[in-house]
Amino acid sequence: MRVICTIARQVLRDAVRNRVVHAAMLLALGLAVAAPIAGRLTPGQDVKVVKDLGLAACNLCGLFVVVFLGIRLVAREVEQRTVDTLLSKPIRRYEFVLGQYCGLAATLALALTVMTVALYVVLGAAAWWRGVPPFAPVAPVPLADPALLKAVLLIFVQLAVVGAAAFCLSTFSSPVLAAVSTCGLYVAGHFGAELRNLDEVVDSRLVTSVAAGLSYVLPDLAAFDVKAAVVHGQPVTAGYMALTAASGAAYILAFLVPALAIFTRRDLL
Repeated sequence: MRVICTIARQVLRDAVRNRVVHAAMLLALGLAVAAPIAGRLTPGQDVKVVKDLGLAACNLCGLFVVVFLGIRLVAREVEQRTVDTLLSKPIRRYEFVLGQYCGLAATLALALTVMTVALYVVLGAAAWWRGVPPFAPVAPVPLADPALLKAVLLIFVQLAVVGAAAFCLSTFSSPVLAAVSTCGLYVAGHFGAELRNLDEVVDSRLVTSVAAGLSYVLPDLAAFDVKAAVVHGQPVTAGYMALTAASGAAYILAFLVPALAIFTRRDLL
């Protein structure tokens, strides 16, 4: 466990210096700078738009981080031959893989934390401009609604699943192919219901059968999307959060197990 944590910390240190993470941080800073503009908004739909766009920005930037870091973690170590140095030490391959993924998850958590803080700064500034407490109900939920954290938490779980998929693909394919496949999985994972009902608009039996099969095999990423419910003040129960997080953990395990198996048998010479 100590080895895994050490590798994860090193991945996090390297990621903090990476331009991809810098781009995510700049977005968070941009949201904070936009606080004076948000403060002039009136209660109602405009505030909901700010929340919705803020959560969407967290999602998109987190996706950018997990895809473009996830596909390069193993490839970079192999290309630079640093993996040989690491594995020559008393480090097992599974510890290397788990450490790399935990570092990716920690980087994602850091990026989402910074962006979430920036979003709350914007909403807090809007509340201060109106002279109302940030957590006071305003049409019909507080401006700085704590329930937004539920959406952020499920965004983290969702992107951790996507990151695990990117990491798994990177163990046996090129970075470009892994990136394209991961983005395709992300899009298809949000349209499982549409894939199952494709026979309503497509006549090809082969296409509809393949689409229906994919809808049951791919992770149901739409289940993690509670942004609209949170923004509109609809309840997201603790039971739903727990069940969805558990399914996310199962998806992550389903991607990491083959990644471990492939990397363990991979010839790195």
